[in-house]
Amino acid sequence: MKFGDEDKIKATILYHLRRKKVIGGVHTHFDTLKKGFPSHLGKDINKIAKQLIKQEWIRTKPTSYGLQVFLNKNRLKEIEKFIEKVLGHKF
Repeated sequence: MKFGDEDKIKATILYHLRRKKVIGGVHTHFDTLKKGFPSHLGKDINKIAKQLIKQEWIRTKPTSYGLQVFLNKNRLKEIEKFIEKVLGHKF
């Protein structure tokens, strides 16, 4: 099965959050999701991150200092399977 660039970007975002254990009560700023990607992909990363929020794989926490995000711990197994299928990384 062939995966597109969008799936690889989704999996990479999820992998970085999972590797750093940004799950449940731990959160990070929305803009940090762009780190590690080329700067010309900034708008695409934002669009894909918003798709992940709609899928409820990433949850949001609005704060006075900006939008914070974290992985949905109720869907963690599904997220890990997606990362393994696209990138081949195991947890």
